[in-house]
Amino acid sequence: MYNFTLWDILSNLLLAARWTVLLSVIAFVCGGIAGILVLLARVAPLRPLRTAMKLYIELFQGTPLLMQLFIVFFALPLTGIETSPWTAAAVALTLFTSAYLAEIWRGCVEAVPRGQWEASASLALSYGEQMRYVVLPQALRIAVPPTVGFSVQVVKGTAVTSIIGFVEVTKAGTMITNATFQPFLVYGLVGLIYFVLCYPLSLSAKALERKLNVAR
Repeated sequence: MYNFTLWDILSNLLLAARWTVLLSVIAFVCGGIAGILVLLARVAPLRPLRTAMKLYIELFQGTPLLMQLFIVFFALPLTGIETSPWTAAAVALTLFTSAYLAEIWRGCVEAVPRGQWEASASLALSYGEQMRYVVLPQALRIAVPPTVGFSVQVVKGTAVTSIIGFVEVTKAGTMITNATFQPFLVYGLVGLIYFVLCYPLSLSAKALERKLNVAR
């Protein structure tokens, strides 16, 4: 029977943490791109489009991430679309992230004073030009801190993907625990890794909020 040292356990967890970081980055970037499209549709002048995007956001905010992951991983193959744990994890987290970011950003857009919309309209700017040149630059200042703060939720959300066999740090922790029978040590290190990943993001969000005077 192989005796695992502390370094053996930690090194294996750190190797798995690479996939946690990579999945978080993919979900955040792709979710951000999709979130922008959802945002633009959510605040568009067309009522049916706004309603459809509102339902999209409420669907993903009103259901557990685990259920969304199960649907992508287990339901899609029933339609003939085969999905690996990696693909299912990336797709589910991207959709989840896009819905939350779109709603965060919608609040930031609506926080821009109505007078800015009216002033830009008086200059005969189209809706697209109003968003591009007037509203979005101001909303961006408000959106940065909560967006960075939400990235913490994305990192922690990757732990759910261990249920479908995606080997990130939580799944690796379970596998190592089964081999070493040291759950307190292993999961303590898993928690420490998550803390090291998330705490700097939390600090960055607070620092950006102070710097941009969002609280005011």
